[in-house]
Amino acid sequence: MSGKEGMKHFGEKIISHVLQMKAEGKTNREISEYYEFKDKLVIKQLISRYNRRQRMLKAGILPRRKGRPPNGYIVTADEKDNEIKRLKMENALLRSFLQIVGRK
Repeated sequence: MSGKEGMKHFGEKIISHVLQMKAEGKTNREISEYYEFKDKLVIKQLISRYNRRQRMLKAGILPRRKGRPPNGYIVTADEKDNEIKRLKMENALLRSFLQIVGRK
């Protein structure tokens, strides 16, 4: 299990339930007390991570897997395409930066 000792990992069920409670008008403190979290910042960070992920998905950026791939992991064609697209974008950015600086 990754993370620090005492860390909690949230599943989709908890995230959807927290979002539902927020839609009902509950405060972060009430939600954190319901789940017995340390403080209300846990809920605030959970919601901000969820919103960030949704913005990335809406923009067409697929989230990458974190950490070392497991044994026998086969990279899909979509992941290869996304990696190529990301590398091409980085190259274009670096070329434009070098051109502005006047090196090329």
